[in-house]
Amino acid sequence: MRSLTWKLSVAFLIVSVAGALVAALFIWQATQTAFQNDAAAHAQSQFVTAMTGYYEYHHTWDGVVAYARTLQSAPNPNAPPPGAEQGAAGNGPNTPIPFVLADQQRRVILPGRSYTPGQILSPSQYARGDQITVNGQVVGVVLADGSPPLSAADTAFLTATERALIFGGLAAIVIALALGIVLARSLTRPLRELTAALHAMAAGDLQQVAPVRSRDELGELATAFNTMSANLASANQQRRQMTADIAHDLRTPITVMSGYLEALRDGVLPPTPERFAVMYEEAQRLQRLVEDLRTLSLADAGELSLRPQPIAPCELLDRAAAAYQLQAQQADVALIVEAPDALPPLSVDVARMTQVLGNLISNALRYTPTGGQITLSAQATPQGVQLQVRDTGQGVAPDALPRIFDRFYRADAARAQSAGGSGLGLAIARSLVEAHGGAITVASPPSQGAVFTVTLPQISQVSQISHSAPVLAS
Repeated sequence: MRSLTWKLSVAFLIVSVAGALVAALFIWQATQTAFQNDAAAHAQSQFVTAMTGYYEYHHTWDGVVAYARTLQSAPNPNAPPPGAEQGAAGNGPNTPIPFVLADQQRRVILPGRSYTPGQILSPSQYARGDQITVNGQVVGVVLADGSPPLSAADTAFLTATERALIFGGLAAIVIALALGIVLARSLTRPLRELTAALHAMAAGDLQQVAPVRSRDELGELATAFNTMSANLASANQQRRQMTADIAHDLRTPITVMSGYLEALRDGVLPPTPERFAVMYEEAQRLQRLVEDLRTLSLADAGELSLRPQPIAPCELLDRAAAAYQLQAQQADVALIVEAPDALPPLSVDVARMTQVLGNLISNALRYTPTGGQITLSAQATPQGVQLQVRDTGQGVAPDALPRIFDRFYRADAARAQSAGGSGLGLAIARSLVEAHGGAITVASPPSQGAVFTVTLPQISQVSQISHSAPVLAS
């Protein structure tokens, strides 16, 4: 398999070769055309000068054909003196002269490749020629009819130019190949680093950081990879911590029950209603933990059963407050509801949403001191209906806010354990709210307790959510 560096190097080489060839062809063609045009203009100028001298000497065009042949066959480009060897018409080569001479009557005197002797030129053809003026009078014109041969110097210059273009193109190809290899290795370096990091992750080392060397697409890819690696490492750490917490929370009630059962079996302790009550309480605790884990697993798998029905927000808050009113009175904490009746109804699973509010109220009761207050409120917003649970407790530490909804996370582990909390209540609340298409957040102003806000869509918004994310009924 060819590497990406090799492919990019070959691509740079092909582009460079194609560019060098195209540039060389254009330069060569332009140079050759320019030299030919310059040589033709120079030769025509010399021919006009020679014809002017001939007419000044002879005052007639008679014998000019033989003179032109003499000019064509002469090794010296300068014309021989007028009147020299006019009878040497047969001594010149038989190749056509690249110029046409016409007299003042537009009659062709010296024919060329495309013109015949005696042919009358059109006024436009005659006007295109270079005029031959003697004593202020136009006595004829000279027209180009073909390309005159290049001189030896011009041919040598074109040959040198062609050789320079060839060597320059080869040098450009070599330089382009070297630069292509360097650029290809530079472009593929982030990809090689990402590949090495991915191999390390596949081997089990999830904490990988790829260097971000640019701000282009490769830099964005490296940044996204680093974010993914950090999230995976965090999720793996949370999974390990959750496994340890589950084992710890399961071990405590099992240890208590097994200890009592062993003592009862061996007759060390007599069976009493109090001891059976302790074992029953531990069994209930174990059952609640298993049920919480089952709820979370169903929510993660998208198989949590919901039976939505319309209900007024104030009625939902009243139900949750009634379930915890006695517990609040025993803790000497005021539990009040502040919700107007004129709020848009919600479409929720009443039992599940009551469980969410119950978890929030139970959490608030743990951290609200005697004489405190827990307020349940509701209000309409553009996003839907907001339900709030506000307490006057100690609040949540700033470093604990990002993890408050993590599973088995306890901001105060000692108090939570003594109160019988498993650390799953807020995680279950978030899963149930998100299953309803809502969101839950927490804020903790300094010295003002904690505020949990649940935002739920209204009935018209729920109908849109149900088309995209239907829930399963049991």
